[in-house]
Amino acid sequence: MSARSLLFFPDPRLRLPAAPVEGFDAALRQEADALFEALKAVSALGLTLPHLGSLKRVMVVRLEPDEPATIYVNPEIVWASAERAPQMEGSVSMPGVTDRVERATQVRLRFQDLDGVVREESAAGFRAACLQHEVDQLDGIFWIDRLSRLRRERAVRRYDKLKRGG
Repeated sequence: MSARSLLFFPDPRLRLPAAPVEGFDAALRQEADALFEALKAVSALGLTLPHLGSLKRVMVVRLEPDEPATIYVNPEIVWASAERAPQMEGSVSMPGVTDRVERATQVRLRFQDLDGVVREESAAGFRAACLQHEVDQLDGIFWIDRLSRLRRERAVRRYDKLKRGG
């Protein structure tokens, strides 16, 4: 998989839920490596295998270029704070379009690493929003689905205009 194989909105695969990973083997490591390479190639903060057309429940997050990336296999949010805050969001699958999305300000995520070991991570603020965004993608929820109908329609119009070169 490469950055060239990135899916773009409105590809229907971006709205399909990803299947849980059951085999923790060399093939999974290869897909995780390809996902990380694609993340770097498109300068994303987070990316999922569904962005590359592989409907497996794997995501990578790296918020700063000098920090190590974290690969999450079968992630699920097991707790989210009631407090919410807006964050600007977008997607490499819909370049050039962003909008505010309300997210929980804190979350706890349960996931497996590439060896299948179950782990948990707590996150707050921007990192919490990023984790929620990527888990949504794995659940088949594209980020604009979190917008009101009016804001979603405006985002789609902006994207269509950008694609036409306007």
